Formats: sequence, structure tokens, C-alpha cells
Amino acid sequence: MVQIIIINGPNLNLLGVRQPEIYGTKSFEMYFDELEACFPDYNLHYYQSNHEGDIIDKIHGVGYRYDGIILNAAGFTHTSIAIADALRAISTPVVEVHITNIYERESFRHQNFIKESAIHSIVGKGLNGYKEAIEYLRDHVISKQT
Repeated sequence: MVQIIIINGPNLNLLGVRQPEIYGTKSFEMYFDELEACFPDYNLHYYQSNHEGDIIDKIHGVGYRYDGIILNAAGFTHTSIAIADALRAISTPVVEVHITNIYERESFRHQNFIKESAIHSIVGKGLNGYKEAIEYLRDHVISKQT
């Protein structure tokens, strides 16, 4: 069975209550249930951490075993060379997702250390960006492996 993990970075545990005018009112756990219903033939996993080292450890732990990683590094996108290096060290393909369009927000968010380490980047699609990322992996990576 195809295994895909979604890894969310700092403050994304507050989706649904954090700045709903920007991020919406749905928690990621509620949305994850919808994703599982949309992709019943996939074994989807979800991990969230506010700690850079924990995210790196998770990437290392799944980076040779899973079929795909969807990463929203959140604030670490703009600061973490270490996460970018972890992505370069693994063989599992990574799709980067951002709920908002980081390139239309504050100028400090335009710096993106993750993008070069991912096979695809999806920004500004809201939570539906995660669904689009699974579809991208399905259509461009997983279908070529079978």
C-alpha cells in the first residue's frame, strides 16, 4: 500500500483557531479525515511539530521507506537550512505545501530554503493544497513506480 506522510511545522497545530481570516476555521485533524476519505487506497500519516530537530528526525525516519512526503515547514521554510539538508539526504520525494501564498506576504517570507529540495511546490491553495500534493505524487511519482 502506498504510504504518504504529511509533516507540518510550527504553529500549524493551531489551524482552525489561529488567525482564521488567513488560515480558515478548520483544524488540520478535521481536514486530514477528509483526505483519508478521498484517498482510501493510500496509507496516509500525519505528523506535526513545533521543533526543528523533531521534524528533521521524522524526515530521516521516513525518508527511505515512504512513497512520498508532503511538507509544510511553516516558519522554518524561511530559516532552516538544516531541514533543507535533511530533505536532500533522503530518497523519498517531497512536495512542499503552504496554505497561503508566501510570496504575496511579508518580504521575509519570500526567502524559501525548502523549495530547492522539493520536487514540487504548492502555495496559496488553502488546505486543498495538501490534496493537490497527494494528487501530484500519485500522478507524477507513484504512477511511474508501478
